[in-house]
Amino acid sequence: MLNCSRPDPISLLKALQPVFNLSSIRPVMNLSTPTKVSIGFTMFGILGVDEKAQILKTFIWQNLRWRNEFVKWDPEQCGSSWITIPRKLLWVPDVVINEFMEKNSAPFVPYVYLFSDGLVLDERPVKVISSCRLDIYTFPFDIQNCSLSFNSYLHTIKAIPINRSSSAEEIFKFSKKVMTTMGEWELIGITAKTFLLPASRNETYQELRFFVSVRRRATLYVVNLLLPSCFLITVDLFSFLLPPKSVDRSLFKMTLILGYTVFLLIMNDLLPVTGNTIPLINVFLSLCLALMVASLLETIIITNLLCGSAHYSPVPCWIRVFVLHFLGRLVGLPPKSCALEDTVIENPDAQVSLPVAEDSKAPEQEGSADEDKTVQELRSLGEDLQAICLQVKQQLDGNQSSEEWIQVGFIIDRLLFGLYILFITVSFITIIIIWAQSYNIS
Repeated sequence: MLNCSRPDPISLLKALQPVFNLSSIRPVMNLSTPTKVSIGFTMFGILGVDEKAQILKTFIWQNLRWRNEFVKWDPEQCGSSWITIPRKLLWVPDVVINEFMEKNSAPFVPYVYLFSDGLVLDERPVKVISSCRLDIYTFPFDIQNCSLSFNSYLHTIKAIPINRSSSAEEIFKFSKKVMTTMGEWELIGITAKTFLLPASRNETYQELRFFVSVRRRATLYVVNLLLPSCFLITVDLFSFLLPPKSVDRSLFKMTLILGYTVFLLIMNDLLPVTGNTIPLINVFLSLCLALMVASLLETIIITNLLCGSAHYSPVPCWIRVFVLHFLGRLVGLPPKSCALEDTVIENPDAQVSLPVAEDSKAPEQEGSADEDKTVQELRSLGEDLQAICLQVKQQLDGNQSSEEWIQVGFIIDRLLFGLYILFITVSFITIIIIWAQSYNIS
């Protein structure tokens, strides 16, 4: 029991001088007596998450409580039930945060509260830069679970047992109430658990671990990354409605790919940088770009097929059966039923035969000469018609082959358009389901 000469702080401070001389040892009368330390904190702000360095930056108000058996005085005799003392004058437990990665840069508070019954209250702000195993696979809908582990660095559980000054639920509610800055992160839960860790000489260390759950606010990334990508892929999808024979479709798709590439370069700073896992959003953006490139290649192939079909050989039989008849009916473009009738032009030599009577008169002989000239003219005319017939037949055969290749091109274009829609739908639904399941599980 400390004796104060007067009920004022100066007298109390003089009475505490012997206690200050004992600040080098644990404040117990018997070393077998444990010094119980109560730990609590209030999370005041979430400063950010560094995915590349795998660290969580938070700002907390930490408070420690323990009892100093060397201190006890009568509040009436000394004039006060508590006094503030410089921290360096008293024994302070060596409680640390195991995940600490950098020196505390928060403002230094040099004082602690000392009460008349020996209770010591140490409260100070701490800027915690702690290591955290971040999982950004479901970025930007990710929820990170990080831990803050409090334990004595040197003393075992026999010397310094650790407990919570308040429940994890109370810490969470009060932190939500006083938190001033969260940035793109939102505090969604705090839980606590005590662990016993084995040490040498059959000793045991005690660790009080708080699990802090934070959720990323995804609105910024949805508006700046996901929606523009969906809009551009939708425009690329509707570009299939442009005529494939025209070069406007290929130019349009090339412009779209160029614009999307520039968009990704501009928004690259919003994406997380880490070497552990590839975020699902990177797969989504790469898939959008790959679909645009695939649609451009499809347009190039179809345009070449439609515009250069006149120089192709006739359609092979297996292509005619598989593409024109099977796939054509599948995509709603059945083969055209056109029966070409053969045009037969007979040789005029076989049709023109004019008999000449032996007993004809001289005027009839003159008429026969005129008829011979007519026959010759008809023969030359028949030869010309026969040549024209051959040319028309060749032209009809070539047009028929070209029409078949054009029909093949239209069928393939519509088939790939359907597969494009199916692939986009399945891929997007799969990614959305993975996001939703990860979001609910977390």
